[in-house]
Amino acid sequence: MKRVRRVEWVAGSAVVLALLFAGVATVASARDDGDGADRAAAAPRTPAVDSADAGFARDMAVHHQQAVEMSFIVRDRTQDEEVRRLAYDIANTQANQRGMLLGWLDLWELPKAAAGQEPMGWMAAGHEGHSMEDMDGMEGMGTGYRAHDGSLMPGMATRTELNRLRTASGRAAEVRYLRLMTEHHKGGIDMARGCARLCTVKAEQRLAGGMVQAQQSELDEMARMLAARGAGPRS
Repeated sequence: MKRVRRVEWVAGSAVVLALLFAGVATVASARDDGDGADRAAAAPRTPAVDSADAGFARDMAVHHQQAVEMSFIVRDRTQDEEVRRLAYDIANTQANQRGMLLGWLDLWELPKAAAGQEPMGWMAAGHEGHSMEDMDGMEGMGTGYRAHDGSLMPGMATRTELNRLRTASGRAAEVRYLRLMTEHHKGGIDMARGCARLCTVKAEQRLAGGMVQAQQSELDEMARMLAARGAGPRS
């Protein structure tokens, strides 16, 4: 059985890599909504390096990478099929989306790490000219979050927390993973809501909106799974 599970995860790793390449391959159509001559007219202006579009793509790619990492850690720390299935789904989805985000940066000929651009700074800059309603759900984002112990953005786990996840096993690993991923999703949802409001590339706005819906559904599922294990979100 252990060998079968290992084969399944190796196959899953191949799927993740395939999705990464698939995501990059699809970005060429992201800037066009029409056909022929309409495409040139409909294509948005290439985002600037300090734009919300570029900032979201850079930051969410980093955020997603950690979610993939945590999901692959927990697969080796528990044999619980429910948690492993959730981790597999999160790894697949976020690796695919990360490929799309990095592909857009390549398409726009923008760096994946921009000197002088602080994580979440695009959200703070985007607050100017927006109403309080527009800013709902964005409080505290890009306005003073202090990176620490490898946690670069809200919701990201620290190096210490990742090491604790690596050394846990069984139910303890499951609870730690679910708690860390709950916080991770909350941070990711706030970022995605920010892009849905501030980004200008329609395909990126649609991706951000889809992230909000999918991750909120997973938050509900993780709350149920924590309760089933006699635990709750991190206080």
